[in-house]
Amino acid sequence: MAEPEKNLLDYNANVAQLQPFDLVIPPEYAGLRLDQALQKLLPAYSRSRLQDWIRREQVRLDGKAATPKQSVWGGERVVVAPLAHPSELPYAAEEIPLDIIYEDEWLLVVNKPPGLVVHPASGHWQGTLLNALLHHCSRLADIPRAGIVHRLDKETSGLLVVAKTLTAQTDLVRQLQARTVRREYLAVAHGVIACEGTVTAPVGRHPRYRTKMAAVAAGKPAVTHYTVVERFAASSLLQCRLETGRTHQIRVHMQSIGHPLVGDSVYGGHTKLRVNGGTVVFRRQALHAARLGLTHPASQIEMAWQVEMPEDMRQLTAVLRGGAR
Repeated sequence: MAEPEKNLLDYNANVAQLQPFDLVIPPEYAGLRLDQALQKLLPAYSRSRLQDWIRREQVRLDGKAATPKQSVWGGERVVVAPLAHPSELPYAAEEIPLDIIYEDEWLLVVNKPPGLVVHPASGHWQGTLLNALLHHCSRLADIPRAGIVHRLDKETSGLLVVAKTLTAQTDLVRQLQARTVRREYLAVAHGVIACEGTVTAPVGRHPRYRTKMAAVAAGKPAVTHYTVVERFAASSLLQCRLETGRTHQIRVHMQSIGHPLVGDSVYGGHTKLRVNGGTVVFRRQALHAARLGLTHPASQIEMAWQVEMPEDMRQLTAVLRGGAR
């Protein structure tokens, strides 16, 4: 069973059933597929949702499991007893450790480890930063997205700010929109980069692969400034400063100039590097949100935080440093 499906089934095991439907297929629907007939009988639900219920055996045709493409001929009894989809349910609080760098009445700043999803989504309905935040501070349940105002990719580590009040959330969102939040990342990119630079390529959805982003003319404006912190034999440690916060921005921008991030197989970065005749394996994008600066939403005092790279990136740079010539 694929992992996303397993997560969903585990989640559904603990939720209440929705209102069931007991239906009879009208004679005029003879010859239709079951999903087509159900869409006519239950127009409030999308075809994809109905197909999902059928596949999960939450639809019984004359007392038996069916398939979406199965034909109906009229007179069959259909019982639909669906379970609520996780996206329609309140998110659960979960006791997940948090590395909290700063916290007061209005906000908190978290150092997110690599591998932790920020917000529940398909395949990751549990075990996210949002679930952890709800356990840490129960009143975040009254704040949209539990106070999360910006995100980091699952495999990106580092600093992330969370609002603890609606007023603070509004203020922080406005700061992000005004581009006054200061975000700096450390990244290891393929290739020896000669000097600092700025990438201004717009970022939008990839025209062919919808799960990816790309530097495309029709995208939203995006600006990334980068400077070289250290050069290795065939890679470079960079400091990247964001003016904008588009999805996968640094990853896409570095790929667009021919220097994808080490470990970022989605955007052309190799997970294996040759160092001193040996092979180093790094299986996530080498990207860490190292510095965060903003204006405190209540005091209006300028604040800033900084965290070191996680252990895996420190080990990576140490190995690369040993192979530099």
